[in-house]
Amino acid sequence: MIVDTSPHTSIWPRTNGIAKTRIGVDLGGTKLHVARTSAQQVVAESRQRYNAMASADNVLSTLIQAIEQQMSTEVEGIGVGVPSIVNPELGIVYETANIPSWREMPLKAELERHFGLPVAVNNDVNCFVLGEYHYGHWRNCRNMVGMCLGTGLGVGLILNGQLYTGHTCGAGELGELPYADGVLENYCSGQFFERIHGRDGGEVYRLAASGDAEALALLGEFGKHVAQALSTVLLAYNPQVIVLGGSVARAFPYFDNAMKSVMAQFPFQTLWHSTTLALSENPNAAVLGAASLLLRD
Repeated sequence: MIVDTSPHTSIWPRTNGIAKTRIGVDLGGTKLHVARTSAQQVVAESRQRYNAMASADNVLSTLIQAIEQQMSTEVEGIGVGVPSIVNPELGIVYETANIPSWREMPLKAELERHFGLPVAVNNDVNCFVLGEYHYGHWRNCRNMVGMCLGTGLGVGLILNGQLYTGHTCGAGELGELPYADGVLENYCSGQFFERIHGRDGGEVYRLAASGDAEALALLGEFGKHVAQALSTVLLAYNPQVIVLGGSVARAFPYFDNAMKSVMAQFPFQTLWHSTTLALSENPNAAVLGAASLLLRD
């Protein structure tokens, strides 16, 4: 596949020639990224760690305070990506994997009540793949997958040029598929280092960068598991492009070879070799994608 790296015409809605300003939120399992966006650009932003184990009201309050810091009179709406099953129409967040207190959070209603602005809510990896699709190099691609290796394993889908979420926004939750002695997410995310090996993933990455043999071997083992996730994605969706994102994807150079050694055994090599695998080059993809949830309002 030939990657289109030429500048893209802005699809951001404009009023009287002025690009609309919106806030995009990426609420991860441990980190919160809030950005004020305009014309495909991040104008201002904040990134912080937060306590996902706190009460439902406490997490909501932390989110509201972070949004308030980026609020301005030009803001016309707020888009939020959450690591959860979501009802996009009602903006209700269900059974958030890494925020135990959010079992049924009416997030859209809460934020609209507080800010008096339209709010859109969707899954965080759906926002990531939207950001990559609209603002990456993939506008000429009709079928692509965003796969985030972070606190968990998430998959977002662009099928036939449209975000596909499934009936209840659960499409792409491949991390919950049974695998080994647990589920795929246990082995293809930061959980592999912490839960399986009792190691801090960030430390493993730093040691691997310094040439530590044990850390390099651990990342090699991780790469073999990632190959299983890739195989699942290829068989389920046969995309043109798979874009890797998430904090653990930064270690890609250290698990790439091991991953490819397993993929060499994939039964449909034509399918594998016709797929472009790329690392995300945009640290703001998720917040831009979240802001784009409001494109059609």
